[in-house]
This record gives sequence, structure tokens and C-alpha cells, in this order.
Amino acid sequence: MRSHPSSRRYTIANFSVYSFCSTRTSLSRKMTDRKEVAVEQDAKSLEAGAPEVPSQTPNDQTMEQLDIFEAPKIRTKLRIIAIMIALNLVLFVGALDQTIVATSIPTISAALHSAAGYTWIGGAYLLANAATAPMWAKFSDIWGRKPVLLGAVIFFAIASIIAALSKNMEMLIAARALQGAAGGGLMQLVFIVISDLFSIRTRALYLGMMGFTWALAGSAGPLIGGAFIELVSWRWCFWINLPLCGLSFILLLLFLDVHNPRTKLREGIVAVDWLGTICILAVTLLLLLGLDFGGAIFPWSSPKIICLIVFGTAMIGFFVFSEKRLAKYPLMPLSIFSNWSNNAIILVAFAHSMVSIGVEFYLPLYLQSVKQASPLRSGILIIPMMITEAAVDILSGILISRTGRYREITWAGLALMTLGTGLYINLGIDTPVARIIGFEIIGGIGTALLFQTPVIAIQNTVSQADTASATATMSFLRNLATSLSIVLGGVIFQNGMASRHSFLVDAGLSGSVLEALSGDHAAANVEIIKSIQDPAQRRAAQGAYAWSLRNIFIMYTSVAAVGLVAGAFIKQRHMSSEHTETKTGIQQLTKRESANWTRVGEEGAEVGVCVFASR
Repeated sequence: MRSHPSSRRYTIANFSVYSFCSTRTSLSRKMTDRKEVAVEQDAKSLEAGAPEVPSQTPNDQTMEQLDIFEAPKIRTKLRIIAIMIALNLVLFVGALDQTIVATSIPTISAALHSAAGYTWIGGAYLLANAATAPMWAKFSDIWGRKPVLLGAVIFFAIASIIAALSKNMEMLIAARALQGAAGGGLMQLVFIVISDLFSIRTRALYLGMMGFTWALAGSAGPLIGGAFIELVSWRWCFWINLPLCGLSFILLLLFLDVHNPRTKLREGIVAVDWLGTICILAVTLLLLLGLDFGGAIFPWSSPKIICLIVFGTAMIGFFVFSEKRLAKYPLMPLSIFSNWSNNAIILVAFAHSMVSIGVEFYLPLYLQSVKQASPLRSGILIIPMMITEAAVDILSGILISRTGRYREITWAGLALMTLGTGLYINLGIDTPVARIIGFEIIGGIGTALLFQTPVIAIQNTVSQADTASATATMSFLRNLATSLSIVLGGVIFQNGMASRHSFLVDAGLSGSVLEALSGDHAAANVEIIKSIQDPAQRRAAQGAYAWSLRNIFIMYTSVAAVGLVAGAFIKQRHMSSEHTETKTGIQQLTKRESANWTRVGEEGAEVGVCVFASR
């Protein structure tokens, strides 16, 4: 939703009251009376000490009158099971490709003769995922959830084929970017479809299942990738996607029965917010490229780096202006940033995404470099974290669904995530495996508790009709966080290894080994440590990796602590069991915008006022 300049905000009995003008009709008069009664009742409940904020958003009844919702369909258990299997498969392949390359990147870099591409094998996927995420939600608002989701599955499968057939690093990175663009659609459309199918209270249970799948895929990715490296080929990290995409496509085609507006292609293309899309692509690409190249390829003082970061930051302002003033159907509802609770939820999700992907990406590097584990063994060693996250996430979904409470679960997750990540700072050459597993379990519990709570919280604060846009905004920021996490982690690691160069020289390492362990090559050359014959020199190399990775975990602990502070500002709202399914299409978008906007009447026209209240 957007706020028109003529809107004005004021406070009555601790409520933020928004007024907007529209042509007077009998409907608006009835709604005004209804809302005024609601304000009085809610004010009394607050005075009585009601602990929760009502979940009913100001526009829900307006949306119903505008025929934006339809009654939920009665689906058989078989159909629901088939839909959920398909959605879980879709989410699994999208999440799997974020981390399946974590243990195989050194081997891939060696096979394609490019150590410089180490970070971008994972980073290209995450960057494209973040940059394109908002578009998919708006596409689904225009053309419908089912056609867009099926298109994303096909797109992802084609990109996986290109990645598997890559002949050089440039081709692989391009294919990974295409995978990321499609993966952004897969992952967020799954959550959008679930929000269309189930009420916010029931949704928590199904999102718990999705969180289980997400945790399973994210944690199993390094294990599966390591197994492929040792048993077959790194190319199977991408071939594996094809049967999963095929099965999910068939199930979705046969069983998914959400509203289909049958929007014509040309009409839909015209309705897309292309200016906002270009702005958000520019923000993501310019900022992340500037951060990745800075200190690694060009000095931080380089005009190229300064221009990338400055122009990327400036594009944020252009994007906000475009969404607020120019876009007919904006990519992001800027209204979700209008209160402290929502901003706290978003910050928690941002911190969680940075920390969780960072641990999944750099813990295998620690195991392979410092502990000298093989790719397969490093995958096996993170199984405890995988099991913990999967089990805790589905249990948290059940708990939220039964109690209707998510704030306390968020607090517990933040505390444990901060503690667990902080414990990783102690990882060294001689750290026992049992202690590493203990750290994984503590951090895994905290991480798992935060997979779905921010999504539930943000969806519980917006109208059902705005759920897709709000989910897309959350997804974009989480994906941006994962991209930023890998890039910042890579920069810290490279600078850390560069700072240990003199230490390695004093240890007596040869010139070729020193070159291989230099800042921008070290991550791709962990295998060279095994070739060092002198025990003291080998230990020096392991120590350089341990010291550099320690700096990464210090950064992630700081990020987790910021999330912990932000969590204190989250408000608990009532979670309703009632549900209506959202209609999609251009006509519905137009009706929705007419409810969200304040429309200024022509001169001399009668103007009616509807009073909406939200805490």
C-alpha cells in the first residue's frame, strides 16, 4: 500500500488513525460507521490490558467489498498432499542450489582452471536470486500464481542444464546467475501460494514444513555436493535438479487450483513496474559488485569501487521515489516500513539470513582447510546441524499454529543463534570434533526457530491481498542479505589471508605455496595444504585459514547481536483462523490500489472519509 501526500496521520487512544478520501457512496458511509465502532471497541480492549494487537488490517473489509477475495475452496486431502509435495520439491531444489556447491567449489575451480571464480560460483546464484525476487511476486499478481510458478520451474531446469554442461568458469557463473534468477521465483512463490491456500494460523504449520525442507536442503547441500565430488562428478550438483523439477512440474500442473486470471501477455507486460524493476536490479548489482570487487580486485579507494557503491546507494532513493510516486502497481508496498514492529521483523530476518547462509557456506571451508576433512567428510560433519534445524523448524511451526504466538519463539531463536555463532569464533586447529558438533546444535536450534517466524509476523500485519507483495519484500531483503553475507565473508576472508602473508613467509613456505594461499586464491586451494610435507609449515597454513575464518565468525556474531536487539521491538498480533483466497489479475490489482490509495476528488465533488485504525 502507498500513502498519498494528502493523507494525514493522527493518534486516538493509542491508535494510529489514517484517513483517506474517496467519492461518497453508501458503501463508504456504512464502512465508516463500522470502522468507528471497531475503533471504540479496540480502544476499550486496550484499556482493559489486552495483550495482543488485532490482526485485522485496515483494508481487509474494504478488499472484501471490492471483490478482491473469494471463498476458500474445499480441497480433498489427496489434493492438498499432492500440492504440498510439489511445493516442498520446488523449495528444496531452490534452497539446495544455494549450498550444494559449498563443498565442491574448490574442485570446480580446479577443474575449470579458475581460482578467481571461487566466490562467484555461489555469489552469482545468490545475487541474481536477490535482484529478481520482487518481480516474481508481481508477475504472479498479474498473470496468476500457477502459470508463473510453472514458468519458474521450467526456467530453473534449463539453467541447471547449462550449468551442468559448462566448459569454463564464465559459462558456469552465467548459468548460476540464471539459476538464481529462477530460484528467486521458486522460493518466494512457494510461500505466496501457501498464504493463498491457508489461514494465517493454519499457515504456520505448513510454513513449518517448508522451514523443515529449507533447513534440510540448506544443510544437506554440502553433504550431497561432497558425495557427488567423490563418487561421480561436480556436474551432478546441477543434473540432480532435473528429475526434481520434472516431478514438481507435473504435480503442480495437475493439482494446484488457485485463482487464474488468464491475463493476456501484452496487457501483463504493460502492467509490470519496469522502472522499479530496473532500479532494484541496479541497487542489488551495483552495491554487491562494489563490495565484492573492493579490496580483492581493485583497491577500496579506486574510482570504480567508489562509483559502484555511490551509484548503488543513490538508486535506493530512485527506487523509493518510483514506488511511491510513479508506479501504478508497485513492486513493494512501502507501507510495511511504516512502524517499528515491521522494521524490527525485517531487520531480524535480514540478520538471520546473513548468519545462516554464512555458517552453511564457511563452516565447510573451515572443515576442509583447518581440519583437513574431505568434501564428503565435511558434509557428514554438518549433519548434526542439518538434523537439528530440520526437527526444530517443524516443531516451531506446530507450536506457533497451536498457540498463536511467534514473538517469544523469535526471541529464543535470536538468543541461541547469537550464542551459537559466537561459539564458532573459538574454532581452531585443535578443536575436537565433538565440540564442533555441540556448537552446530546450539546454533542450529537458534537458526531453525527463525526460518518462518519473520514470514508469519510480516504476513500477519498486512491485508491478505497484500500478502504476496509483503512476502516478496521480505524475500528480496533476505536474499539480499544472503548475497551480502557471502560477499562480505569473502572480502573478510581474503583480507585475512593477505594479512597472514608475512606469517607464512616466516614459516618458510615456498613461493608457489605462498601464491596459492594468497588472499584471492586461498579459498580455492585448500587441497594444497595436504601437499606440505613439513608439519610446522602445514600447521602455519592451517593457522592462517583458522585466523581468517575466525574474523568471519566475529562479523556474523555481531550481525546476530544486532538482530537480537531488533527482536525486542517486535509486537505480537492475534493470528486468525479465518481465511479468504486472493484473486489475481490486473483488474484485481486496480481494485486493490483503489482501496490502498487516497484518491483526490475533482473540484466541487462530494468527498467521503473512511477512518481506518491500526495499532
